[in-house]
Amino acid sequence: MAEVLSQQEIDALLSNMKTGGEEAAKHDSEKEVVPFDFRLPNRISKIQMRTLQNLHENFAEGLGSFLMSKLQTIVNVNLISVDQIYYSEYVLSVSNPAALFLFTITGTDIRGIVELSPELALTLVDRLLGGTGENTKQAKAITTIEQHVLGDVVNRMLSELSKTWAAIGEYNFEIDRFEPDIDFAQITSQSESVLLITFEIFIGQESYLMNIAFATYAFDSILAKLSSQNLSTIRPVKYLGTTAREIVTNQLKETKLNVSVELGGTKLTLEQIKEMKIGDIIMLDKKIGEEAVVKVEGKEFFYGYPGVSNNHKAIKVTERKEERG
Repeated sequence: MAEVLSQQEIDALLSNMKTGGEEAAKHDSEKEVVPFDFRLPNRISKIQMRTLQNLHENFAEGLGSFLMSKLQTIVNVNLISVDQIYYSEYVLSVSNPAALFLFTITGTDIRGIVELSPELALTLVDRLLGGTGENTKQAKAITTIEQHVLGDVVNRMLSELSKTWAAIGEYNFEIDRFEPDIDFAQITSQSESVLLITFEIFIGQESYLMNIAFATYAFDSILAKLSSQNLSTIRPVKYLGTTAREIVTNQLKETKLNVSVELGGTKLTLEQIKEMKIGDIIMLDKKIGEEAVVKVEGKEFFYGYPGVSNNHKAIKVTERKEERG
């Protein structure tokens, strides 16, 4: 026969069930909930992101050299970040008005945007047209003339980008059009991801931001090549196929040194120098026709005879110092 529970036992059982349920609920509430969006898995792995970072650090170096020669002032370009975000998030971050150059990679479905901050765009225009780049902090719509001026610069940027990407394949970047409003860009759908690469550009004492955004929905072929790349072999395109020794040697060959010719010397007292007048003659310790010393960065390297070549003062090197002993 089934055992019959007393009212006291029933109350105790119910009490235990209530307490246990509350503790379980409390325990569950203390767990951290991490949302996961199944619509947007990361297309680019961490290793591939590091490769892209290395590539675009090289691009930043080349871009800095180009802007320095173009603007005739000190320019530094630093890579700030390489991220994957929703295109909708990127759209919200773009200023209005904006300076957006849409581009494509020929032979692929990949589209992207070069976004110049309004301050950077106006500073570039001002400096390229002969100004100082000052008083360009107030954002305004980019005019048609300014678009053409900036287009030449962005074309060169994309050319540098093509050279940089040559480390993973032959890709040609071309400008599609200019857009002042991000709502009309639409390089991908709002729910898709973009690869956002952010640079900080220092022109003189001022700093500006520039973004390059790639739509990643057609990135599969590029990602396959990135996966097969050895990170240690990613180096600037101009150095591909050369050793470190050759790179250093070529740089040293282009190094400029000060060369001077010492026709002679003498010693004078301070009193003699004080009494010296225009037209006075200083006697040197060498005779006319005697070899002069050729110095490189203040050190004796050669000997030779002074003369004239093509109506310019010159010296004919006759001997190296080490040969004379």
